[in-house]
Amino acid sequence: MELRVGNKYRLGRKIGSGSFGDIYLGTNISTGEEVAIKLECVKTRHPQLHIESKFYRMMQGGVGIPQVKWCASEGDYNVMVMELLGPSLEDLFNFCSRRFSLKTVLLLADQLISRTDFIHSRNFIHRDIKPDNFLMGLGKKGNLVYIIDFGLAKKYRDGKTHQHIPYKENKNLTGE
Repeated sequence: MELRVGNKYRLGRKIGSGSFGDIYLGTNISTGEEVAIKLECVKTRHPQLHIESKFYRMMQGGVGIPQVKWCASEGDYNVMVMELLGPSLEDLFNFCSRRFSLKTVLLLADQLISRTDFIHSRNFIHRDIKPDNFLMGLGKKGNLVYIIDFGLAKKYRDGKTHQHIPYKENKNLTGE
């Protein structure tokens, strides 16, 4: 039986796990374009997918921010369909016997700093920076580093005054 999402995407094999859900390979039924589909059970204790999709939308237009194509609840799942990306920096590091050349480190560092700086310029912090959350693009964008998994992202300062928002004790570690 073929599983469909949003009457537009075919659900394929599992390709990974994020902080709050599983990620599957998907295909746009009408165009054949491959996409990533993140699923989160609607009964989960702290649903994050809709919050995460809002962060992606707020970050749209930034270099290295994946495009969200569709997000909604369907059946027992919250669903987010997004641009399909390549391997993570963790995967590449392992593939390269856990050694990168100085040139590679410098080229990556420049992009990692740019992605983080862009998020901070939008008054947010990511809160889950690690090699697994930086993915390479595909095809013509194969040298472009993307940042993913905004499940823990949080606003850290007021957009108008640039005053830091005070830290709250005993708050859940979620993006709320």
